[in-house]
Amino acid sequence: MSLETWLAFLGASTLLVMLPGPTILTVISYSITHGKRARLPLVLAVTLGDSTALALSLLGLGALLSASAFWFTVVKTVGGLYLLYLGFKLLRAGVAPATLPQADAAGSRWKLFANTYLVTALNPKGIIFFVAFLPQFIDPAGDVTRQLWTLSATFVACAGINATVYALFAGSARRLLASPRAQRGFNLGGGALLSAAGIWALLARRA
Repeated sequence: MSLETWLAFLGASTLLVMLPGPTILTVISYSITHGKRARLPLVLAVTLGDSTALALSLLGLGALLSASAFWFTVVKTVGGLYLLYLGFKLLRAGVAPATLPQADAAGSRWKLFANTYLVTALNPKGIIFFVAFLPQFIDPAGDVTRQLWTLSATFVACAGINATVYALFAGSARRLLASPRAQRGFNLGGGALLSAAGIWALLARRA
């Protein structure tokens, strides 16, 4: 994998993990309710949860992409169309205040960890997204398995850092997510990024 490709993936991953989803909303909710004691278990839960989702996505994916140019093209094409679909949904999404999940005032660190881990790891949309997103940055002429794991480690690191920032500034993040202007920016920025990734995948296939 070239340095340029890795940097492109790093930039895309950084922007994507910033988009408010179920995991981020859970982190903010627990951080506000439980304070500093929740930060470490929440960050560990997000990191392990994304690692689990990525591992589930990679099971069989590496072998499939290495098997033939045909299947590599099929995965990239379907993934590109899926990214375009997600981008289109975000671009036309309405602006509504983000709904944070209810968090009990009491609870052990283990309970916080377990709940956040399950939200992150068992989100089927996340697993499907990884299957569509990762192959767009893979060079089929290189070591596919090594590239997949490199990209996975990069994404998990971005997700862990992002969760840490949201946990540290949970109060400010909650006010930000309730702002229609901020949510419009999230929707437009995320939709444009996903759409660009989808178009890139389809054009690269044709070339």
